[in-house]
Amino acid sequence: MQKSMCPFCEEQKNRNISIVNKSRILAETDNFVVFPTTGGFVENYQLIVPKKHINCFGELLNKCKKYIDKKYNPDGYNVGLNCGESAGQSVMHIHMHLIPRYKGDVENPRGGVRGVIPNKKNY
Repeated sequence: MQKSMCPFCEEQKNRNISIVNKSRILAETDNFVVFPTTGGFVENYQLIVPKKHINCFGELLNKCKKYIDKKYNPDGYNVGLNCGESAGQSVMHIHMHLIPRYKGDVENPRGGVRGVIPNKKNY
């Protein structure tokens, strides 16, 4: 089976793929690009994508992931930030959630973090 090319990396090469068309970029730094999604999740939903192909954010997050991988062997992860009370933040000191996931732990995991708004999860 041929491995498909990452659309974000492909965009960095071509700058003409519709998923991250240069004209749609909202912000850009040396290391990241921000663009609106085309999906029907919620209005003004944006993705912040590193320009360098990486599978996970942050050195400390990767260390935590390696520890959990070794000790619990999960099948995947959800990573989340809640910024503001209306987004579910209960401790007003920014922090990140690293949630190990396992095949079958929920009936349909599709949508991942989009599940915070249940009726918008599957689009």
